[in-house]
Amino acid sequence: MLPKSAKSATVSKLSASAKKDCYSNNLASIDGIKAAETQDFYYMNLAIEEAKKGIYTTRPNPAVGCVIVKNGLIIGSGFHPKAGQPHAEVFALRNSTQSVKGATAYVTLEPCSHTGKTPPCAEALINSGVSRVVIAGLDPNPKVAGRGVTMLLEAGIRVRVGVCTEQAEQLNLGFLKSMRHKMPYVRLKIASSLDGRTAMASGESKWITGPAAREDVQKLRAMSGAIITGSQTIIEDNPSLNVRSNQLGVPVDKVPQPRIVVLDRRRRLDKDQYKVFETPDTLLWTEPDLSHLLHKLVTEYQVHDVLVEAGSQVSGSFIEAGLVDELIVYQAPCVLGHSAKPMLTLDIENLCCQRRFQLIDCAQVGTDLKLVYRANQA
Repeated sequence: MLPKSAKSATVSKLSASAKKDCYSNNLASIDGIKAAETQDFYYMNLAIEEAKKGIYTTRPNPAVGCVIVKNGLIIGSGFHPKAGQPHAEVFALRNSTQSVKGATAYVTLEPCSHTGKTPPCAEALINSGVSRVVIAGLDPNPKVAGRGVTMLLEAGIRVRVGVCTEQAEQLNLGFLKSMRHKMPYVRLKIASSLDGRTAMASGESKWITGPAAREDVQKLRAMSGAIITGSQTIIEDNPSLNVRSNQLGVPVDKVPQPRIVVLDRRRRLDKDQYKVFETPDTLLWTEPDLSHLLHKLVTEYQVHDVLVEAGSQVSGSFIEAGLVDELIVYQAPCVLGHSAKPMLTLDIENLCCQRRFQLIDCAQVGTDLKLVYRANQA
């Protein structure tokens, strides 16, 4: 990240630029200011829709979209499709139907300022001749962290930051968290009955939920850099845990397969017997520290989003350790009875020690109910 002094200077420059931009002479009236702000929100939402096109294919890079507007007309748009390929700004510039000189570029994440596998996007915007750039939010990546905005300002381009920030950040929760905290965004997925059971006492569990819910899980896998499961799940189900859906809107061979991580502290697994070990990328984790595992996934494997698909023991361990950001429950309209296996193995003795979540979404998926909860912040 930028040093505090440099960061403060950048924020100061941004504020001055934003004021100069939004309250310039040609927007002198309050009505004019409101109209301009409304336009910014409208076009940024279109840029967010562009970014969504790459949500399954960009890992480990963030999903970013860009829309270029001139004289009230959209003249170019683009998104970042895959790591190693040009970023959204470059595609939008390439796709422009006329000169972008004097145009406004709407970008869902701060343009990069460094040379990686591709040249800096801030430089591409500067060279293109755009006169204004509207950005949803700053990039917390230490390689960028305000430097992209600084480059634009120093080149005389007007900049506005903070338009549709929350909506844009929803596309890259894992990337943003890992850049800020060196920990991935963890989603815990559970398929359960109405009475909170996930399998029969014998281990039989196929299938509690219907095909629509199972198809929806494919989207969660496609968004994830890693899937974590336990040795008991591997022994009982021998799953592949891969992305194989043809209903993602992109060819499945364009989706990077998530790394499989198997927790096996008792070292029970023979790698020659199970499907998940058919790929050399599968990681066998035998240590008890789940926080260490998550940190390692970010720092060594560039995994920003983790999906936990496991039995009650592993699921309960993640809840107990306070490592779950999002709990996703697919609830089937059935009852399995008290002898069936529970959703979580978690020992809580007192009501004051309960783990609470906030319901953020609820939808019917086929015959099942999909409930999405976000962990309450301590």
